[in-house]
Amino acid sequence: MTYRNPVPTVDIIIELIEQPNRPIILIERKNEPYGWALPGGFVDYGETIEIAACREAQEEVSLDVELVEQFHVYSNPNRDPRQHTLSIVFIAKAKGKPQPADDAKNLGIFDLWELPENLCFDHNQILQDYKNYRYYRFRPQLFS
Repeated sequence: MTYRNPVPTVDIIIELIEQPNRPIILIERKNEPYGWALPGGFVDYGETIEIAACREAQEEVSLDVELVEQFHVYSNPNRDPRQHTLSIVFIAKAKGKPQPADDAKNLGIFDLWELPENLCFDHNQILQDYKNYRYYRFRPQLFS
């Protein structure tokens, strides 16, 4: 018998704490689906989600991050057009100058009120939830 299970991923909302307004980093994806996205990726077999988040941040934006908290889990089966994934989203902080690497074609540093429109996956929803949390301390609803 073969089982089909969702694939675990991590996404990281990285706040640059040395800059005014603590802007966040988004990457422009080199691979499909194209557009802007939070740094992140697949959890490797035998790896914790925390190590995966730190590894993905280093691989995609060349920064060591400090994970602040696990924010929320997003598991809509349609969130990734390639396959059914679930994402454990972390809030992290970092210092320094990010550099695009791995599958990041480019990166941008954005204030929350100036985000690009062409966000991949469900990252528009994640960032809307994050804004509500950061400014008003409202956590995302578990069921909607």
